[in-house]
This record gives sequence, C-alpha cells and structure tokens, in this order.
Amino acid sequence: MNNLKEVIDYCLGLGNAYKDKPFRDKNWTVIRHIDSKKVFAWIFEKDDYLLVNVKDEPDLIDLMRQIYPSVVPGFHLNKDHWNSIILDGTIPKKEIHDMIRKSYLLTKRK
Repeated sequence: MNNLKEVIDYCLGLGNAYKDKPFRDKNWTVIRHIDSKKVFAWIFEKDDYLLVNVKDEPDLIDLMRQIYPSVVPGFHLNKDHWNSIILDGTIPKKEIHDMIRKSYLLTKRK
C-alpha cells in the first residue's frame, strides 16, 4: 500500500466514510465518518513519502513505534493518541489495514 488512491479506497471501503480536503494545502486529504464528521485517517505527502496518521490506544501507541521504524509520532497531531505510518514498503499491507481499521473504530461514534 503506497499510493494515495489505494489508501483512500481502503478507508472508504470501511463504510459510512467520505473524503475531505479541508485545508488550503492540497497535499492533505482526510477521511471522515459521515455521521460524526470525525477524522480517522489524515493522508499527506512528506519527504517524498505518503503518510497516514491513525489513532491508536494510548497503551499501544509506543508498541507500534517500537515494532515498526516507519511508525512515528503523529505529524501535527497529539503524539499520545496518533501515529503516522510512513508508507515506504516496510510494513505489511495487512498491518497497515489493521492500523487504519483500528483508527476507524476508535473514532467511530459509540
């Protein structure tokens, strides 16, 4: 998973979500829940890589950073709740899907 369309398609496939471009900087795309408007995926390019910011449980956030060097503290977000996944080909697609799905579930209206 290393291109914008693939990431967006996966996020939208989780259901009840839509793509938004809320910033003047067209480099950023966010994926939101339809009902609450909460963002669960912040997608952007930085240093020639595509990145996705995803929410994780506070007690597991550091674990993901230790397991995968390409998972770093969330760029422009609360570092205690968000990670940035650098899509450089070093993380298995299944793991990326799992992290995005978890972010979707954690931000979903209860």
